[in-house]
Amino acid sequence: MKQVAAAIAIREQRVLVTRRGVGESLEGFWEFPGGKLEEGESPQDCIVRELLEELGVQSEAGEIVAESVYEYPGGVINLIGIRVTLSADDIQLTVHDAYDWVSLSGLLNLKLAPADVPIAEELARRYG
Repeated sequence: MKQVAAAIAIREQRVLVTRRGVGESLEGFWEFPGGKLEEGESPQDCIVRELLEELGVQSEAGEIVAESVYEYPGGVINLIGIRVTLSADDIQLTVHDAYDWVSLSGLLNLKLAPADVPIAEELARRYG
């Protein structure tokens, strides 16, 4: 099972989501930004690295908010939602084609990647 960290950046009752770009698996689906843990890496270290690589933004990682196990055709992942604070707003997309700050109550109206849905449901219940 692949371990994948996902950023849960919440500000003013809105959460950051990114849309998977053209040619990517799950093209056009929205997700919490993040990526696979490397050998010996903690989820918190992973999400800080991934946000810098994918969005060009520094961040500080906090607690794990929720986890979701999902079986995609390519294998099973454990998506680990980690609360993060971004140090800046100047997001630069590299692998995604869009980003948005979506209201917690409207999060479940998006076309979310399947593994992200249980985490979105938990966020809507907890904060929405």
